[in-house]
Amino acid sequence: MTDITTRAGFVALIGEPNAGKSTLLNQMVGAKVSIVTHKVQTTRARIRGIAVHEASQIVFVDTPGIFRPRRRLDRSMVAAAWGGASDADLILLLIEAHRGLTEGVQAIIDQLKQLGQNVPVALVINKIDRVKAEVLLALSQKMNEAFPFVRTFMISAEKGYGCGDLRDWLAGALPEGPWLYPEDQIADLPMRMIAAEITREKLTLRLHEEIPYQLTVETEAWEEKTDGSARVEQVVYVARPGHKGIVLGRGGETIKAVGQAARAELEEFMGRRVHLFLQVRVRENWLNEAERYDEMGLNFKDGDG
Repeated sequence: MTDITTRAGFVALIGEPNAGKSTLLNQMVGAKVSIVTHKVQTTRARIRGIAVHEASQIVFVDTPGIFRPRRRLDRSMVAAAWGGASDADLILLLIEAHRGLTEGVQAIIDQLKQLGQNVPVALVINKIDRVKAEVLLALSQKMNEAFPFVRTFMISAEKGYGCGDLRDWLAGALPEGPWLYPEDQIADLPMRMIAAEITREKLTLRLHEEIPYQLTVETEAWEEKTDGSARVEQVVYVARPGHKGIVLGRGGETIKAVGQAARAELEEFMGRRVHLFLQVRVRENWLNEAERYDEMGLNFKDGDG
């Protein structure tokens, strides 16, 4: 690649919870590197997924959804989202076609205006298969009247519609320079954190109401075995004693099913055998422990309110 002009840079994905940021990240990278569920606020840390397109290396920063924070964890997540945006070379604002210019999207636009014009912002209207063409055109006009977006893209992140055009534009818009990561690397999260995120996703999919937001998963031990497999020990921290029984399930059936699903996905991701062991512990104050935030890649002090 010595005779080819290479490009590389960071692209921040911002938007309201459930706008499809994680789905778009996984679509662009071509592999699952970020948690995807039907529940909002599932992405906590700034997850970097790495895509290569022609001579460009596009490093996507999948930020937590931006919302009105209520707790320390919420405030740290929102701070991480804006930190990812301000540090990026390009920003993509994702909105849902069927929801349009909501109060939350307007609040994000107001914040983008405060960032100034230092970072170009493109608009990505997602889930276009849910609305008619005339609605999309009206929404695009309304959004571009609200903010000077450099480009507007209409996509379906889940189905891949329009993602090729977006990828082409990003590859050409990034600054010239050497690649930032090895060619075969698709994420810059350590495997311990990816493994914890996979288990947390399986818990989020099985549990209901507030419980997924009251727990976290940490990889406590990782041992490489001589046969090429890995032994992984994880702890699920819950905030209340009553939650422990729910996470375990009757006769341990819930945590067993979660462990099986997480192990299968981890084995597929790593391409080798994994021995996964899960424990559930009650730590009533984990939401106020700096160590837990470090494990999630968040800044504890950002949660000071």
